[in-house]
Amino acid sequence: MHSHNGLKTAALLGLLTAIILGIGYWFGGSTGLFIAVIVSLLMNGVSYFFSDKLALRSMRAQPVSEADFPQLYQMVRELAQQAGQPMPRLYVSPTMQPNAFATGRNPQHAAVAVTEGITRILDYRELRAVIGHELSHVYNRDILISSVAGALAGIITMLANLAWFIPLGGDDEDGPNPLALMMMLILGPLAATIIQLAISRSREFQADASGAQLTNDPLALASALKKIHMGVQQMPLPADGQLASSAHLMIDNPLKGGGIASLFSTHPPMEERVRRLEAMAASSGPIQYMR
Repeated sequence: MHSHNGLKTAALLGLLTAIILGIGYWFGGSTGLFIAVIVSLLMNGVSYFFSDKLALRSMRAQPVSEADFPQLYQMVRELAQQAGQPMPRLYVSPTMQPNAFATGRNPQHAAVAVTEGITRILDYRELRAVIGHELSHVYNRDILISSVAGALAGIITMLANLAWFIPLGGDDEDGPNPLALMMMLILGPLAATIIQLAISRSREFQADASGAQLTNDPLALASALKKIHMGVQQMPLPADGQLASSAHLMIDNPLKGGGIASLFSTHPPMEERVRRLEAMAASSGPIQYMR
């Protein structure tokens, strides 16, 4: 499962790169391609280095001490030590919707945040499983991977936008067919968005598997995901700008979904995530639960 998700991510990133090269070849505009690459890399570089601050601010999360949440600190410290990684910073959001997220470009700059709502509905085992999932995002370098995917998708979108206003190609008769060019200008950014979302979904499956392996308790994570999903559906958060840009970091999409919006979701279907975890538990035999 781990290698499958890794290969899928690599293939999707390669496909994004191929789309960029294809558009660059069609336009023949090295200047426009260069500008798009530089601007997109700068934008996503800022997002990469400040993603933790942006995400924490969007959820109004505040740092907490061990005296405030001793049990939370205990489970995070134990799992970090078990993984041979440094202790991340811990935050709690006053939001009553049950959710959690981790951010930070590497384990040395990691932050794990949970909402007040999630601490009220999950038991010890379930919350520990959620923490394992979130730590796995950090250890799997998912912030870096999502930043690379975002940069590549941003380059494609920016190239398409530039092409509407700047003649990137030459004026010779052998240039691209106008109808085909227009199709690519529309379908290119759409394809980039879909591929970026597929990468995000693949990383969620990976974090589920890695987190369940770290805690040795896939059934606890499956149970937690069911409770979280029910709570999120009952209390969806408003899709304001800051929160919408950080929604992909959450363990479940905090925004109202369903219908056509589910096709563009950053998270895979919850039923499939639970099914995979239950299958993982069935194939691994008896589990020694952490008490």
